[in-house]
Amino acid sequence: MAGSIYGTLLTMTTWGESHGKGVGVVLDGCPAGLSLCEKDIQPYLDRRRPGQSAYTTKRQEKDQVELLSGVFEGRTTGAPISMLVRNEDQHTADYLALKDVYRPGHADYTFDAKYGFRDYRGGGRSSARETIARVAAGAVAAKLLQTLHISVQAYAAAIGPVQMDRNRFDPDEIFRNPFCLPDAKAAGLAESFVSGCIEQKDSAGGIVECVADGLPAGLGEPVFHKLDACLGKALFSIGAVKGVEIGDGFLAAAATGRTHNDAFVSDGKTIRKKTNHSGGVLGGISDHSRLIVRAAFKPTPSIASEQETVNRDRENVRLSIHGRHDPLVVPRAVVVVEAMTAFTLADLLLQNMSSRMEYIQQIYASMQ
Repeated sequence: MAGSIYGTLLTMTTWGESHGKGVGVVLDGCPAGLSLCEKDIQPYLDRRRPGQSAYTTKRQEKDQVELLSGVFEGRTTGAPISMLVRNEDQHTADYLALKDVYRPGHADYTFDAKYGFRDYRGGGRSSARETIARVAAGAVAAKLLQTLHISVQAYAAAIGPVQMDRNRFDPDEIFRNPFCLPDAKAAGLAESFVSGCIEQKDSAGGIVECVADGLPAGLGEPVFHKLDACLGKALFSIGAVKGVEIGDGFLAAAATGRTHNDAFVSDGKTIRKKTNHSGGVLGGISDHSRLIVRAAFKPTPSIASEQETVNRDRENVRLSIHGRHDPLVVPRAVVVVEAMTAFTLADLLLQNMSSRMEYIQQIYASMQ
């Protein structure tokens, strides 16, 4: 199976299945000398961990990371960094009834069509549990970015039809409510909406917004490897993501050039933009202003309501899915979006070191 490696200079290779012995990642290309330990990674995994509220799966996992290689005396060595999280609370029997049935909205049918075989225990590699590996790798990337004074923060911008009010934006509120909304009033409305979905044996979707501050101008390439294209690939690779936008996104289609263009101003030393409709990207390259990216998540496809489907024998059947499933993936997906954004930016920063001769000369002049 191809497609389990992401990145160019900084790469992650994820492995493992939802109901296997564990999941993990091998991170390669991390520069030597970065201060790193398990305590740097665990808080990110804790944010993703299941069973923390009535609006997430009841699967109970500690998700304790084990740092197996690539670190010595608290610093990265330049060797591959291997990390493992063991699975401890699998209920494989919950999936036996689904062995020969294709769940609507899941990858069951397409996986079977491609490989002629599938791991029906929670979806195997298609399971959201694979994102543990991404979060662990993203935690390392975020630590690298912090040394360059670059911060990345994600949060829920919408839960179903409930949208945050930017006039009530409170960054501390992200960690105070179970939906990761930076708006307390919107969190209350979201609670009522999602509770209603659960009562109706239904699920909900939403939007995760991620911002990055401190980025230099110059990240990304002008053609195929644009910054926004790289972010699109990173975020679209997350299960359940059905849309990605940068800055004003689709709203730009209804704007005019006069209203959408970001005017440049200067104080004689620094160039900045008066507005940021572009979301920090111009021509596929970062422009030094705040990066703003959003990912739209579809409703969780595993619902208890009866649905129409077919089995492997091409017979029409009806299905009600039982077991432990997230009625809403957004709260746990917030840190996944943050991790993939951080990883993409860290990789592009390393790539950008070779974009000018003076950069290369500065590096090697210090070695003489």
